[in-house]
Amino acid sequence: MIERIAILGTGLLGTSVGLALRTAGFKGSIIGWNRGVEGGEAALAAGAVDTLAADPIEAARAAQITVLATPIFSILDFMEKLSTVLGPEQMITDVGSTKGEITTAGQQLYNQPGRAAFLPGHPMAGKERGGADLGEAALFRGAVWLFTDAELVERSATAKMLVADWRAWVAAMGSRTLDLDAERHDEIVAWVSHLPQFLSTALSALLEEKIGAAPELKQVGGRALREMTRLGSSPFSMWRDIAMTNTAAVDQALQMLEQRIQHLRENLRSPELRAEFEQANRFRKD
Repeated sequence: MIERIAILGTGLLGTSVGLALRTAGFKGSIIGWNRGVEGGEAALAAGAVDTLAADPIEAARAAQITVLATPIFSILDFMEKLSTVLGPEQMITDVGSTKGEITTAGQQLYNQPGRAAFLPGHPMAGKERGGADLGEAALFRGAVWLFTDAELVERSATAKMLVADWRAWVAAMGSRTLDLDAERHDEIVAWVSHLPQFLSTALSALLEEKIGAAPELKQVGGRALREMTRLGSSPFSMWRDIAMTNTAAVDQALQMLEQRIQHLRENLRSPELRAEFEQANRFRKD
């Protein structure tokens, strides 16, 4: 039974994990750590964590389960540091948005005799902006929580129970779980998550260039403009690591989008334009 959890990174996702666990009935202790003092204090004030740790390594050492909720490169750094500190009666999981490098590191550093367990995870939930202040207990309700765990790994009996218990708590938070191969995961999220972000970023940057000096014109676009550019508020710090760890899949998706836009340009006055709208309508209806 899980009684002690450490959350390293109390931004939007880390804070929401703590709040969701409490709402789901978790009675154990939750210790938090955040690189920025304000984020940690906000998570503490919200009740997402019980206490704040000064040292993330010591926080993980004292926990049965450690949730890594930092940017991807920081997750990889913590994985390496904790691999020689934690033991087979402990487990680490993460909420990183790409899984290829993280899953490979997990197979190399964990899930071996004498080592802690590692369960790579990714909740398909979030907001265009981060921060503990935006954390909410219902963030994962109805969302899909993806896992890219290897089928054949060596874990202690206790670690196996921790993995099963964590998956049960994910379900208790209101998420539906889905297991995928790491490569397949990164390919899929490049299309359904990363491409929309980069499209919105490009559109927002272009509009800023064209009408940024006349902000009143933003109101002309109304709801359509607001919805299409909402993700344009996402910070570079959040997406830099995603772009650098899922480059090939994102590049392919962007190239195919470029080809589709070119197709639209070439058919603005032809019947092919109707076919494009009809195909788009089918996707929205499914």
